[in-house]
Amino acid sequence: MKSIFVGNLPWSATNEELEQKFSEFGEVKSARIINDKMTGKSKGFGFVDMDDDAAQKAIAALSGAKWGDRELTCNEARPKEDRPRKDSGRDRY
Repeated sequence: MKSIFVGNLPWSATNEELEQKFSEFGEVKSARIINDKMTGKSKGFGFVDMDDDAAQKAIAALSGAKWGDRELTCNEARPKEDRPRKDSGRDRY
């Protein structure tokens, strides 16, 4: 199974629309658009999980494709890296 990073999504896109767009190339295990924690609005990117063959077909077909007035970026997602927490400075004395 591969996770696909999908960037430059239309701001109005939904998880269901993302799933539908990628389902043309095979079974979609999950499709999720990442939202800002504070506002709940889309950050303009998301992830789609598919089987390897279907994922490769989808990446090849949709990378650079237009969705609305935006050109999609599609590539294999990199593993999430552990990042140190940001120090807010609140606990300093």
